[in-house]
Amino acid sequence: MMAKKPPKPAPRRIFQERLKITSLPLYFEGFLLVKRSEYQEYKHYWTELRGTTLFFYSDKKSPKYVDKLDIIDLTCLTDQNSTEKNCANFTLVLPKEEVQLKTENTESGEEWRGFILTVTELSVPLHVSLLPGQVIRLHEVLEREKKRRIEIEQMPSSALGKEKEPVEDYVDVLSPMPVCFYSVSRKEATEMLEKNPSLGNMILRPGSDSKSYSITIRQEIDLPRIKHYKVMSVGKNYTIELERPVTLPNLFSVIDYFMKETRGNLRPFIYSTDETLETKGFPATSLKLKKNV
Repeated sequence: MMAKKPPKPAPRRIFQERLKITSLPLYFEGFLLVKRSEYQEYKHYWTELRGTTLFFYSDKKSPKYVDKLDIIDLTCLTDQNSTEKNCANFTLVLPKEEVQLKTENTESGEEWRGFILTVTELSVPLHVSLLPGQVIRLHEVLEREKKRRIEIEQMPSSALGKEKEPVEDYVDVLSPMPVCFYSVSRKEATEMLEKNPSLGNMILRPGSDSKSYSITIRQEIDLPRIKHYKVMSVGKNYTIELERPVTLPNLFSVIDYFMKETRGNLRPFIYSTDETLETKGFPATSLKLKKNV
């Protein structure tokens, strides 16, 4: 039976071992039930979407994949009616086979659909039920995949014959973080928000100690105001220190929470010229801060 909580990324050592096998960029990962044409039944895999290839591992800590599937020539993705509750079931239709996928819950299913369609169609699908922060991640992946395709086209034919996978910077792969995370101080984050209001108004940064993070925001209600919220790492979860603390499974959910609770007024601060990454603002709903950090 599949875990109900969002899975944590594989340990850094495992990532490093997997990078020796492939240099494709990691876009998304999680548990999937997979049924290929040669399978008699579904197989439970920890799955990574790297570039336009799905890599299947027997478990999250396995350094070597047991199977892989190239989906660049995906014809279509069709949803299947599932008799199981809280489960998403869909089929990848490829030129030579059809592969059935089943996810741990409907939310995970929407994420997998979104990422698969984004990298294969080179556009963010409109009809997916995702939070604003998740949609921003899709736009970020779209930019990276477009850049990767251009790099492949520019590579010499001799290099393509040897390896089609360009070597990229994998710092963000080893430690996946929200797009608005910057390794800056409280003062630097404040200056970034004040000098570049059009780029967003929310930054995730390291906290004053190595065990926490902070959210720095700039809100314009009567006058521009800078606020700081402490985010504590508690076990496998993260707790936002408000008057009523809020605990969430990961930092992406923390960003989504701030965006949702302010009705879209708070937007991740992103250095990008692509205006599609920005969400439209709505009247602010203030968050009650327990204490500044």
